[in-house]
Amino acid sequence: MTDTSDQGQVADAVKGNWVDTIAPEAARPYLRLSRADRPIGTWLLLLPCWWGLMLAVALHGFTWFAAWIALGCAIGAFLMRGAGCTWNDVTDRDFDGAVARTRSRPIPSGQVSVKGALTWMVAQALVSFAILLTFPPAAIALGVLSLLPVAVYPFAKRFTWWPQVFLGLAFNWGALLAWTALTGALAWPAVLLYLGGIAWTLFYDTIYAYQDVEDDALIGIKSTARRFGDRPAPWMRAFLAATVILLGAAVLLALPVLPGLVALLGVWAMGWHLALQLARLDISDAQGCLNLFRSNRTAGLIPLPFFAIAALL
Repeated sequence: MTDTSDQGQVADAVKGNWVDTIAPEAARPYLRLSRADRPIGTWLLLLPCWWGLMLAVALHGFTWFAAWIALGCAIGAFLMRGAGCTWNDVTDRDFDGAVARTRSRPIPSGQVSVKGALTWMVAQALVSFAILLTFPPAAIALGVLSLLPVAVYPFAKRFTWWPQVFLGLAFNWGALLAWTALTGALAWPAVLLYLGGIAWTLFYDTIYAYQDVEDDALIGIKSTARRFGDRPAPWMRAFLAATVILLGAAVLLALPVLPGLVALLGVWAMGWHLALQLARLDISDAQGCLNLFRSNRTAGLIPLPFFAIAALL
């Protein structure tokens, strides 16, 4: 195989990103494999971690170990998102070569071999595991268990119209892990955060899937976008409502009245951001769908300062 992309750049990468401009040339194919040139996925994996951590801090108070959990989750999100994307690209290499948006990825374009990709995946996972070992035993167990949905997700699009559910199971696991890392035990507020995050994933990844709906139909890949067709709005409104209700329930269950109401304002503001995304959604505009998908970094950041203020009350 030969590299048919523009100097190895991936079609949907952020223009002028650091991987394509300043990273060492030999490292670029592997960093592209980890989606380091498309950082939105790292944010979407990290933000539920920070939700769980900040809600736990608001309930139990700040410690310096909480600061390490926040940093460890950030590094771990980058590494595990990279490992997960590498696994996804190994399993989907034949599909990726048949889709216009993805055929420039490192494996189908010939920048990285399958063996090299698997070696890179293991290296990222091992460093992430070393970070996980600094957390309490219950959090370590949850971290190891998270490998199950990560392993299954790439195959979900082959057997269900709802692969976004499996993505949500994997991407929001950090809400459980970070809460447990600080508190030492899983509790219902973390579970509700997790379920709310899954609903959020269904919302944003359906938008993302509309970029590829025609190619996916040609090669037989299933998605919520194909399932909903030209009428996604009722489903999207349901995902939005579930996100706000479940995150709000987590807040109210975890916190006393005054800090709970402050934190709830953050959830409400996030809901408005999602409503604006839905109002602007044009499923026939692939670039517009990508831009809306990327705007979910802002959506997921919105509750955090409200959670922080709640922790001070």
